[in-house]
Amino acid sequence: MKLTSVKKLLAVILSVVSLLTLAVLTVAAEDADATPAVADTVAEMVKGLFSGTNLALLGVALAVALPCMGSAKGVGIVGEAATGLLSEQPNMFGKAFPMMALPMTQGVYGLVASFLMLMSLGLFGNPDHLMNLTFAQGGYYVMAALPIALAGYLSAIRQGRVAASGINLIGKRPGSLGQAITTAALVETYAIFSLLITIMLVFLCPFSVL
Repeated sequence: MKLTSVKKLLAVILSVVSLLTLAVLTVAAEDADATPAVADTVAEMVKGLFSGTNLALLGVALAVALPCMGSAKGVGIVGEAATGLLSEQPNMFGKAFPMMALPMTQGVYGLVASFLMLMSLGLFGNPDHLMNLTFAQGGYYVMAALPIALAGYLSAIRQGRVAASGINLIGKRPGSLGQAITTAALVETYAIFSLLITIMLVFLCPFSVL
């Protein structure tokens, strides 16, 4: 996915949230004086929609969704190059496969981070803790998710491009597989750094149930 596509997706999400907020506020303005009970109901709707719990779950979703999107894009880039190579040299599949698998790791990192965040939120053992999060606590999980979400997404795509170049390299020099893997693996280093920061933020969270 190109950066412009990501911007369009974010713009759509923000637009939907803005419209929902505007609709809720409009109902509240119309019915606040006439029916206090309706105003209270609308207030509860707003509180539920923008609750700390939902914000924390947004962080969990970002931690896994963006790296997986990047991995899918990266694997696709390498897969296109590998298909071209295999159409001429079918016996090169064993060497091409490790290159295709390299950009998959960011998605795995995102899955690990989101799983740890869900454990920290108490979803598997203490769901009451999840329901009592404040807005600020939910925001903490969004911030904790950003390192692996952003670095995982971008590094997977960049790694896919380097790995695709590695496919071309082993097509011309089959003995250069190790060099091709090493070159592509260097890009992944920054995704690992980001994962470590996300894990540290989750485990050091002062209101975690871990």
